[in-house]
Amino acid sequence: MTETKTIVVFLKYRNGSIFALFPYEDADVAGMYCTAYAHLGQHHGADYNGYIRDSFPAKPEEYADLKKELESIGYDLIEKQKKSNRR
Repeated sequence: MTETKTIVVFLKYRNGSIFALFPYEDADVAGMYCTAYAHLGQHHGADYNGYIRDSFPAKPEEYADLKKELESIGYDLIEKQKKSNRR
């Protein structure tokens, strides 16, 4: 069985909250929202452009715990920069 790699962008809000944005993982059947993940709230739908606009790239030391949590639940991650296009 091959594992599927998941593209992720780790971002940070101005208040310091770190989250992961999965630009190619749809959160709804219409494909309007992508999937995001945070320590609190875990998986949720996200407006990709809104999240990109309202945050900035997190540093590896800032998102290390979140990355570890995602990998512990089965994600095989490919990290991308904030400028990644959704589609």
